[in-house]
Amino acid sequence: MSTDRIRFAMAQLNLLVGDVPGNTDAVITAAGRARDELGAAVVIFPELALTGYPPDDLLLRDDFIDAVERGIERLRTEVHGITMVVGAPRIAEHDLYNSAYVLRDGVTLGIYDKHHLPTYGVFDDRRYFSPGDTPCVIDMNGCPVGVTICEDAWHTGPVEASARAGAEVVININASPFDQYKWSARESVLRQRIGEAGVPIIYCNMAGGQDEVVYDGGSCAFHADGGLAVRAPRFETGVFPVDVAYRRGCWSPRDGEITEDPSDEACVYDALVWGVRDYVQKNGFPGVLIGLSGGMDSALVATIAVDALGPERVECVMMPSRYTSDTSHTDAATLAENLGVTYHNVAIEGIFNAFLDALAPIFGDAPPDITEENLQSRSRGTVLMALSNKLGKLVLATGNKSELAVGYATLYGDMVGGFAPLKDVFKTEAYRLARYRNELSPVIPENIFTKAPTAELRADQKDTDSLPDYAELDGILAAYVEDDAGIDEIVAAGYDEQTVRRVVRMLHGNEYKRRQAPPGVKITTKAFGRDRRYPITSGFGRIG
Repeated sequence: MSTDRIRFAMAQLNLLVGDVPGNTDAVITAAGRARDELGAAVVIFPELALTGYPPDDLLLRDDFIDAVERGIERLRTEVHGITMVVGAPRIAEHDLYNSAYVLRDGVTLGIYDKHHLPTYGVFDDRRYFSPGDTPCVIDMNGCPVGVTICEDAWHTGPVEASARAGAEVVININASPFDQYKWSARESVLRQRIGEAGVPIIYCNMAGGQDEVVYDGGSCAFHADGGLAVRAPRFETGVFPVDVAYRRGCWSPRDGEITEDPSDEACVYDALVWGVRDYVQKNGFPGVLIGLSGGMDSALVATIAVDALGPERVECVMMPSRYTSDTSHTDAATLAENLGVTYHNVAIEGIFNAFLDALAPIFGDAPPDITEENLQSRSRGTVLMALSNKLGKLVLATGNKSELAVGYATLYGDMVGGFAPLKDVFKTEAYRLARYRNELSPVIPENIFTKAPTAELRADQKDTDSLPDYAELDGILAAYVEDDAGIDEIVAAGYDEQTVRRVVRMLHGNEYKRRQAPPGVKITTKAFGRDRRYPITSGFGRIG
């Protein structure tokens, strides 16, 4: 049947890796909504929708692929009256492909295999999949539609090949993770592909958190001249319509709702909230535990947790020692009251002294040093993990990217926990995010913003006793870690050479700590973890 107007629907879903039956249910439900509530003729789903992304080595299991095949068969038999474009892995002649199935009323109208298989950042497609090499163009109610998958839109070739094969509209299905700069990069590359191929693009992205990555949605449609026609909300799930009309001899999306793009701080904060919520929910934890110190990092983590889960699922624990200041007591208690969370006070002085007494015969007359500082942190870690065991709640680690980068964190102490919300957040960014959150409603006490950062593990301690000023430190780390700038290049940008060399030396010397850190939300282009994979034992970075 041919018409001059076709309604497409972009199904921006939050899926669970490995839960093929549950994901199939979600696809079936969304297809029904698109058909019955929106009147859509075509519904588009994200990349690898049936498996979730990234499924990693689950793809090497025959029983997992068998489950996917059963899911595809369910879609063929249970969904009628609408065309579906669904991402799923597919075996053909002993090769595995990252594919998009086009299904309608029990019939497979076509299959597209992803051409470009990324192996950078969090992606590892080449480990599992073979590349496709042919376009797929399907007549959808009289409109020739080409199908592509994610990375194919970041390279010349596949979109143009679809256009040469007769496509007048190209669909691109995605599992594109959030980072601070991703939306502008997406928009730029989509406009490049449109400029090369001369056809409009409908871009459907995944939504939700999966381990370290967050998918921010933002599904959209562009005209053939590169103008934005429709944009779905970021950090929301749903099924969003795109009307494509035949006018003046070509098919083009009609202008529809364009959701306003949030500010940079709002996007990052929403990503952190979504990452915490989905990690806790998808792993079945009843709630979270957070060690409050009266400082910024734990205050921000507690606030994110409350926004993600509600105050009733958040418990905070203040664990003072002989060095804990009165202001830290006051600030932590005020924050807990403002957030409405359960608040405990467990002094660690007795635990700390018990450690010292037990170790005294071995320590002998050795003067106190960082060992005693770390024992306090490890006493707190033991308390938190004991409570986690007893209550079944997940401990959220509160360390930030600046500290983890240079090793200003204690293994089995403040690094304990199952998830680290600020793992990819520099210290200076933590302050900006906290200020943004307080603009929405002031919950973090002002004194936490103004007092000097301190671990309070010895008398009158300040972070700057051990580290450069955070603004300087974060600038050096951003250049070296995220931009891969060399020492000479960073010095040429205005940083002190001795400081740069010291920071780089600390960075490389603490790889072993980061390898043992819990996962955390990726918000930059180069997060510690899947994004940045450096050897622990290495001669690189051993500089004077």
